[in-house]
Amino acid sequence: QLQASGGGLVQAGGSLRLSCAASGRTFSSYVMGWFRQAPGKEREFVAAISWSGTSTYYLDSVKGRFTVSRDNAKNTVYLQMNSLKPEDTAVYYCAASLSTVVSARAQRYDYWGRGTLVTVSS
Repeated sequence: QLQASGGGLVQAGGSLRLSCAASGRTFSSYVMGWFRQAPGKEREFVAAISWSGTSTYYLDSVKGRFTVSRDNAKNTVYLQMNSLKPEDTAVYYCAASLSTVVSARAQRYDYWGRGTLVTVSS
């Protein structure tokens, strides 16, 4: 029901925009989040956005570089990633939460999509 796309190989300093398209149900009233998991590491929170788009929350290390947004008419959430660093290399996942709270806790998210791989070369 959630499918992330837009990953790829990019040089350090470059940009990518990830998309998360929802199908099968409308996610316009859900909090949406992005998480990532690098090889050999635990999954970590990256960004989240409220259902209206007016509230966002970011991992400290991506603040000022990443921007989360959504288009409820298209049932799609985006993650614009600029000034990418090799440490941003990971599989990125989108997730949807029934909670009204914009949270970094993975346990609050009810639906998860397949990830998309982002590789940043130095």
